[in-house]
Amino acid sequence: MFRNYFKIAWRNLTGNKTYSAINIGGLAVGMAVAMLIGLWIYDELSFNKTHQHYSRIARVMQQQTLDGEVNTGNNVPAPLFKELQTSYGAAFERVVITSWLQRHVLSYDGASFTQPGNFMSTGAAEMLSLQIVSGSTAGLKDPATILLSASTAKAIFGDADPVDKTLKLNKELDVRVVGVYEDIPFNSEFHELAFIAPFDLFVSSTDWVKAAVENSEWESSSFQILVQLSANSDLQTVSNQIKNSKLRKAGANELKFNPQILLHPMSRWHLYSEWENGRNTGGRIQFVWLFGIIGVFVLLLACINFMNLSTARSEKRAKEVGIRKAIGSVRLQLVCQFFSESFLVVGLAFLLSMALAWLALPTFNEVADKHMQMPWRDQLFLVGGLIFALFTGFIAGSYPAFYLSSFQPVKALKGKWTPLGLRATLPRKILVVLQFTVSMTLIIGTVIVYKQILHAKSRPIGYNRQGLVTMLVNTHDIHMHFDAVLDDLVKTGSVTTMAESAGPPTEVFSANVGFNWKGKDPGLQSEFATIGISHDFGKTVGWDFMAGRDFTKTLASGLKSTPIIPAYHGGFSQQLALVHSLSRWQQ
Repeated sequence: MFRNYFKIAWRNLTGNKTYSAINIGGLAVGMAVAMLIGLWIYDELSFNKTHQHYSRIARVMQQQTLDGEVNTGNNVPAPLFKELQTSYGAAFERVVITSWLQRHVLSYDGASFTQPGNFMSTGAAEMLSLQIVSGSTAGLKDPATILLSASTAKAIFGDADPVDKTLKLNKELDVRVVGVYEDIPFNSEFHELAFIAPFDLFVSSTDWVKAAVENSEWESSSFQILVQLSANSDLQTVSNQIKNSKLRKAGANELKFNPQILLHPMSRWHLYSEWENGRNTGGRIQFVWLFGIIGVFVLLLACINFMNLSTARSEKRAKEVGIRKAIGSVRLQLVCQFFSESFLVVGLAFLLSMALAWLALPTFNEVADKHMQMPWRDQLFLVGGLIFALFTGFIAGSYPAFYLSSFQPVKALKGKWTPLGLRATLPRKILVVLQFTVSMTLIIGTVIVYKQILHAKSRPIGYNRQGLVTMLVNTHDIHMHFDAVLDDLVKTGSVTTMAESAGPPTEVFSANVGFNWKGKDPGLQSEFATIGISHDFGKTVGWDFMAGRDFTKTLASGLKSTPIIPAYHGGFSQQLALVHSLSRWQQ
C-alpha cells in the first residue's frame, strides 16, 4: 500500500515538473538556511567542550566598586595565585597563572615567525587536556623551555623533529622545545595558542612582572588565573569561600574599592561574557536565541509556501479525491496519500538542502568567522537530519492532507467541490497573512541591520583612519632606533610621520585610578584607561585637539606626565588618559 502511495506521489511530481521544481526548490532553500543556522548554533553551544575538564575549569574574576558601580574583569593580582594554592588548595586540582595572549617572535636558523602565545605556570597543558604529539609537558618545569602547537612546529622546523631543538623567543631568550601538541580546535577559547612558555620565564625576563610577583603587589591586577576544581568541589561554594581572599590581604588603597573574587565557569565564558554592575547579564547567548528564531521563521516560511502551493492546486486534485472516495477509499487513506507526497517532496528537498548548505558553508564560515564542517560521519547529525526532515514533512503536509481529503465525493465529481464559508477559507488566509508578515519582518530587520552597519562604518571615530597603518612590534629594535627608522620611511615618500604607543587607540590594555584635578570631588574614584605614547602621536592618528596641543619631542621633561584627555567623539566609550611615558612600558 505504501509503495503504491509513493508511486502515485512520484507520478504527480514528474507530471508537474514546474510546480515540483518550485516546491522542492523553495523548501530546499529554507531547509538549507535553517541547517546552516543550526550548525552555527551547535558550534556556539559546543564552544570549549573539546577540553576534557570543561565542566570543572573556571576563570578567576575580580569585582571592584568605583563611584557606586561594580566593575567586573578577569584581570587579577599575581599574589592571588599563591593565596589560592596555599589557603584553598583542597578545593582545586590545579591553579594556573597566565599572561595575556600576545604575539611574540620565534626565531630559528635565521628565520623569524610571529605567533600568539602565553606564559603559563605548570599544569596548564594538563588542565587544557592538550594532546601531545611528541615530547612531553614535564619539561616545562625548566624555565628555558617551550611547548609548540603542531602547525607552529611545522612552520618553523618543517618535517624535522622539533623536540630538544633551541629557538629564540623575542630575539632575546633561548628556549628549548620540549613538546608539540595538536592544534586546539577553532571553537575553543585557546584556539590561537601557538605556544606555551613557562610563567617563570616571564617573571625572570620582565622587570615589572618580577616586581609584581616578588613584592606581592596586590594593587597591580595584570594577570589571569585559571583553576580546575577538585572532583568533589562545588563551584558556587568555592566561589563564596574565596570571595574575600584579596580583601584580607590588600592594602588600604585597595580596600576602598571593596575587591571581591569569584569564579566564572568555562561553560559560561563564551555565551555569558557580559557583566553589568556586578551581574552576569548575558552575551552571545542573545545571538543564539535570535538566530534560532530566525531559522525557525525561515523554515516556517518554506513550509507555508509548500502548503499554499499544494492547496492552490486543489481544483486539479478534487476529481481524484472524488473518484477515490467513490470506489471505497476512506479519508485516512487519502491523508496517508497526501502525506506520502509531502514526505517525498521534503525528502528530495532535504537532499538538495544538504548540497546547498555544503556549497554555501565556506562563504558562511567567512562571514561568521567560523571553521565549521558538514558532519557527514556524525550519527547525531544524521539522526537529527532525519528527524528534521520528518518534522518538516509533517508540518508542511498537514494542512494540504487534511484539507484535500475533506472534499465530498458527489460535489467533487459534479465540479461543486469548492468549500464555502469562513471555516474553509480562514486557514489559507491566515497562512498567506502569516507568510507576508514574517517575510516583511525579516526584510525590515535586514534593512535596519544594514543601516546600522553603514552608520557604524561612517560615524566620527575621533581619529583619521585614512592612510593610517598599525604595526605590532615585539622587540625593542624600532624603539631603540626610532629616529633612524622614521627618517628612512619618510625618504621613501610613502610615510609622513610615525609614532609609538603601548596599544592601539581603539582598545584598552590598562587602566589607572588616583588622578586629581582642580575642583574634583574628593569621594570620586574614576578609572581612566591609560596608554603610553611617544611624541607626535596625536599628529600621526589625526586627533582634532579642542584645547592644548600634542606631545612634541621638545616638550619639557617636567610635563611628561601631563595627560591628554580627548573629548568623547563617538569612537571612545570611556575616558582616555594618554601619558607620555612609553619608556616605562618598553622596560
